[in-house]
Amino acid sequence: MSRNFQYYVSADNHGQRLDRFLAGLAEDLSRARIKKLINEGLVLLDRNPAKPGLKLKEGQEVSLEIPDSVPTELIPDPDVRFEILHQDSDIIVINKPAGLVVHPAAGHRTGTLVQGILALCTDLAGIGGELRPGIVHRLDKDTSGVMVAAKTDKAHQGFVDQFKEGLIEKYYLAICRGWPKADHGLIDSPIGRHPVRRKEMSTRARSSRSAITKWEVLKRFGLGVSLLRLNILTGRTHQIRVHLASIGCPILGDRVYGVGLGWLNKRKGSFKGLVNRQMLHAARISFTHPASGRRVTFDAPLPEDMAQMLKELETADIDVKTGG
Repeated sequence: MSRNFQYYVSADNHGQRLDRFLAGLAEDLSRARIKKLINEGLVLLDRNPAKPGLKLKEGQEVSLEIPDSVPTELIPDPDVRFEILHQDSDIIVINKPAGLVVHPAAGHRTGTLVQGILALCTDLAGIGGELRPGIVHRLDKDTSGVMVAAKTDKAHQGFVDQFKEGLIEKYYLAICRGWPKADHGLIDSPIGRHPVRRKEMSTRARSSRSAITKWEVLKRFGLGVSLLRLNILTGRTHQIRVHLASIGCPILGDRVYGVGLGWLNKRKGSFKGLVNRQMLHAARISFTHPASGRRVTFDAPLPEDMAQMLKELETADIDVKTGG
């Protein structure tokens, strides 16, 4: 079945574009969804098909048909495990564990975060007419931390707009090899596809896009390791990993842009076998809730492997400083 609505253009709406008129009335639909419905002939003006940019006249009749969202082809997977930090009728905020792939792709057709959300959320309203969660940002498979997804078309559009305007703040924690020369700084180096290794990204690519990362040293350990807090102002693929490697502070455990761990495993302490992925965690996200309009912040606690790593570094740091 579908939902059908009928509106009449008032004097206040005279001269307004059809798509903007409907955006102000159909509050659960995004602008992109409204435009698609108009182009599909599901919006009639005085019982005739119309164009999105058509200017309205007082007294005209606007009919809108909204088909039910169709089921997604993705198969829900109730076995996918992740922590829910917050959930309401519009959004879901989760703490993604390291090792979990966000979206199905070649080599990862099942067991993804999206399929886990599909199994968990029975109240998805649909994104673009399909019953699926709206993923607007991702974390690498081996990066842990906070992520947000939309459950409605309108919420999805709200997140897209906020990301485009730089209104969503994301903070990360990273354990890195090396000590930055300063206590804080900004990396403004465009990132693009590596000219030779096509699965990697690089600050020396032939074609690149702007990428900006702010960083701050939270702790310098005696073994030449640092704990950094990072705020990304853009969202390029592998941005933090590439940027930190470019300033000589690669993330521990990063098998692509990092360094081997032989030097650390030989040190006093229980480091061997502790680092099995890049030590990068999305710790906090702040945004304006697309439905309530309130500014909200969500934190993901540090995962056990990174917490244990910091504990071992603290112990080794004491040994280094005391000559033990």
